[in-house]
Amino acid sequence: MTERVVIVGAGHAAGQIVASLKQQQFAGRIVLVGDEPYFPYQRPPLSKKFLAGQMSAERLYFKPASFYDDDRIDVRLDTHVDSIERNAKQVTTTEGERIGYDKLILALGSRARKVQVPGSELAGVHYLRGIADVERIQANLSKGKRLVIIGAGYIGLEVAAVCRELGLDVTVIEMADRVMSRVVSPHVSDFYQLEHNNHGVKLLLSTRLAAFQGKKRVKSVATDNGHIIPANLVVVGVGIVPNTEIAAAAGLDVDDGIIVDDQCQTSDPDVYAVGDCTSHPNSIYRRRLRLESVHNALEQAKTAASNICGIEAHYSQVPWFWSDQYDLKLQIAGLSADYDEVVLRGEPASRSFACLYLKDGSLIAVDAINSPHEFMQSKALIANHAVCDPERLADTTVALKDQMQ
Repeated sequence: MTERVVIVGAGHAAGQIVASLKQQQFAGRIVLVGDEPYFPYQRPPLSKKFLAGQMSAERLYFKPASFYDDDRIDVRLDTHVDSIERNAKQVTTTEGERIGYDKLILALGSRARKVQVPGSELAGVHYLRGIADVERIQANLSKGKRLVIIGAGYIGLEVAAVCRELGLDVTVIEMADRVMSRVVSPHVSDFYQLEHNNHGVKLLLSTRLAAFQGKKRVKSVATDNGHIIPANLVVVGVGIVPNTEIAAAAGLDVDDGIIVDDQCQTSDPDVYAVGDCTSHPNSIYRRRLRLESVHNALEQAKTAASNICGIEAHYSQVPWFWSDQYDLKLQIAGLSADYDEVVLRGEPASRSFACLYLKDGSLIAVDAINSPHEFMQSKALIANHAVCDPERLADTTVALKDQMQ
């Protein structure tokens, strides 16, 4: 019988685990251990409304603090777990406390990838991963200041959009030849590049960071092609690194993430893992995936909680993501990396269209810009490996849900 569940991590997934265990009337004790001084909270608004000052930290919380006022729930914030002792079935904190478990759930999340160039240690060089990071950035946001962003992925472009609307001078440096190159086609990249240019963002593509310059605080950014860009502050957004170290040290299988099965169970049957830190099998794409996605974190959390409660559950869903930039909502269903054909549905100039990706005739992913119907209807087609006619896909008079041959 499972009498105590210990959750290491206090992000979005951890909050969902507690909620799911309560919903399924788990009768044992729940211990939640988190590095930060905050209850589990949502990260997507950090680079959007929270950065813009449009919501408080408390509004980020997955559940209000009162949700954890339960004799069976022990929340330990500002506490770091250093190691897992699987034989003894306990975790050890930095302070030396040992916490025993019957089942352990690793919701370790990820951390911002650091750049290693001269000047990286200068004040004014920021990363954006948590509440405290945003608060440090906000302290330097004021109209007319010069912001340089390293990386034109979701985070970099979301920060660019917010800061342009706050009146900052914004330059984005990206080593690839187009924005969001890892996740969207050139059609979508071109659309977003034009949008950012129209809002006054300066995009330096095919450009590598060489150094941050200044004595104690960053004053400028140097690129590999000789540009020197004045900067009052810098935000670096060049990806994340999954937090897998304590899992690997404990002897759990790790390969670009903690290896789990479709029940979110690791190589140890008493240890589960969920969220950004995991590598899981996906039956739709027939390969292992590590996803940096709220949807993945929440659904894996529900799956792990169900299995711990004795309710068999298996996780296999179409991945989805979103990004808010200016008045544009980009919603992505599926993974487009291996596409061999792209179909545009609608006109980019209308600022409401979709980009559909095919592989051997089957729909594998959709990027929907201000087009929620295309996003919602595409999920079932992707899950069913629907073979589609490109001409019909491009025909906006034929609903996506009617596209299967």
